[in-house]
Amino acid sequence: TYNISAVITVTGVLCLTGSHETDKGFTQKWKNPKTAAAVRSMVKDRAMSELQKCFGARMEFGTAGLRAAMGPGVSCMNDLTIIQTTQGFCAYLEQCFTDLKQKGVVIGFDARAHPPSGGSSKRFACLAASVLISRGVPVYLFSDITPTPYVPFTISHLGLCAGVMVTASHNPKQDNGYKVYWANGAQIIPPHDKGIAAAIEQNLEPWPKSWDTDGALQSSLLNDPYQDIHREYCKTIQQHCFHRELNKNSEVKIVHTSVHGVGHIFVQAAFKAFDLHPPYAVEQQKDPDPEFPTVKYPNPEEGEGVLTLSFALADQEGATVILANDPDADRLAIAEKQERSVGQWRVFSGNELGALLGWWIFQCWKLQKGEGKASIKDVYMLSSTVSSKILRAIAVKEGFHFEETLTGFKWMGNRARELMDQGKNVLFAFEEAIGYMCSPAVLDKDGVSAAAIAGEFVSYLASKNITLSHQLRSIYEEYGYHISKNSYFICHNQDTIKQMFERLRNYDGENSYPKECGGFAITAVRDLTTGYDSNQPDNKAILPTSKSSQMITFTFANGGVATIRTSGTEPKIKYYTELCAAPGNRFWTASLFHTITIGLIKKIIIIDICRIIIIIYCKHIIAEVILL
Repeated sequence: TYNISAVITVTGVLCLTGSHETDKGFTQKWKNPKTAAAVRSMVKDRAMSELQKCFGARMEFGTAGLRAAMGPGVSCMNDLTIIQTTQGFCAYLEQCFTDLKQKGVVIGFDARAHPPSGGSSKRFACLAASVLISRGVPVYLFSDITPTPYVPFTISHLGLCAGVMVTASHNPKQDNGYKVYWANGAQIIPPHDKGIAAAIEQNLEPWPKSWDTDGALQSSLLNDPYQDIHREYCKTIQQHCFHRELNKNSEVKIVHTSVHGVGHIFVQAAFKAFDLHPPYAVEQQKDPDPEFPTVKYPNPEEGEGVLTLSFALADQEGATVILANDPDADRLAIAEKQERSVGQWRVFSGNELGALLGWWIFQCWKLQKGEGKASIKDVYMLSSTVSSKILRAIAVKEGFHFEETLTGFKWMGNRARELMDQGKNVLFAFEEAIGYMCSPAVLDKDGVSAAAIAGEFVSYLASKNITLSHQLRSIYEEYGYHISKNSYFICHNQDTIKQMFERLRNYDGENSYPKECGGFAITAVRDLTTGYDSNQPDNKAILPTSKSSQMITFTFANGGVATIRTSGTEPKIKYYTELCAAPGNRFWTASLFHTITIGLIKKIIIIDICRIIIIIYCKHIIAEVILL
């Protein structure tokens, strides 16, 4: 971290430390010519605020690894910070694994690139490989772009020590990321994040051969797993295909978009593995393009704005279902044409898809294993604590186990591994942000296998003359109505965010949380930042806590639940509300839920744009009730 108080000397030399020789050595580390030119340009232009932004604070390495804009400086993703991060990661692996030089590490990358800074996912992946190979570590570097799920799959399939995926997933085009997986095939969780972060700080000086990508690419330690892993992945997911003959004869037409990401060829291959007819590809979006030219945000979770071209193609071809992956193909969105409304498409929420896919995967398990109680006692499904509890309702009635974890697949993946090591059968896990783990072969969200399984599900329903919307209603009628609303506010000011959460913790005096919201009594509060949980006898939360993030959950007397939290990768305050009710209370549930959510926004989330959000939300909830 550098205090840019006197950035430019009279000679025009960048001054970061106060020592001319030290500063000279530092600037020489920026070997990428475009990065070096950007730094020199900022110095020449006396761009003090930009220099402070780039050099004032180093990117923080956490359980999500790194995610930031590509550009110059220690706060951005660039050649030097990738080398420094990988050196720290390598040093930490050397501490943890005595067989690191026998097993090795896998590295994958997406199609992101940032010409102004000279950064790209492929270049960052090659630099990471160079660092590891310089220490004698075998590296399995994919020779071409891959979906993120291929990295955890490779770790488990080959028995490697760790993995790195260079991707920023659905973030804006200027961003990139460095996502780390452990030997168990899941994303890292504490204490590994702190251990790696400390090791990075101890290894900031580039090692002698860290920059030697040419030498690394010629090394005998470098392996290309692309063909073998692609073949084995497609072979493995076939275990989740249960209606092959039906798939072959299905007349359902499906459209798929990869939103300018990596997903196209992999989803096509997954459909082929299931003997499904290939989905129609949105031509303008099927090839990787780091500019994401046809969308404002490359995130299918945003809904209709990302799917405009998909709707047009579906209408043209007579398709009734749309599948959309995010740019690294670890998430999946689904839309369905509605029968009663001409030109009307329903984009399912992540919670609705969690209900549909969870129900379907359980039905397939029953078809494969039978319904004997001896086997169902070892069946588990998981979801994050901010996701719908529909799986819990299904589990209670059907007799299998349901568990919730902290937000993020890093927690679900690690918990799934623990259960599998105990001989349990983890069928499914999901989070509301359109992430689904449909196969234990990948202990992370996987939009490729989810797309193939969804394709078979749609074909099966069509053979019974049932739509996804009809099936969702049937699930709610059988297991109880679960209505949810998730959204967010953008907030770049960390002080404002902190003040908002502190106000909630001292609402009616010190250490006093709100007692009602929207006219409904709050009966329990769980604060996973402080570790407080009023529902527990000792007032201590059961789920892991973290002071580095904000997360408070309110439970209402009427069964409603509302959670407010900060995002680990984006400048967002996210909120989640859900109301569960027994079958038969459909419209009562929707009305009550509406009141709770509006109350949450008005009373608890005090932001100037509230009135705009409420107007938008009221329009949304009316449509949601009609579709239910």
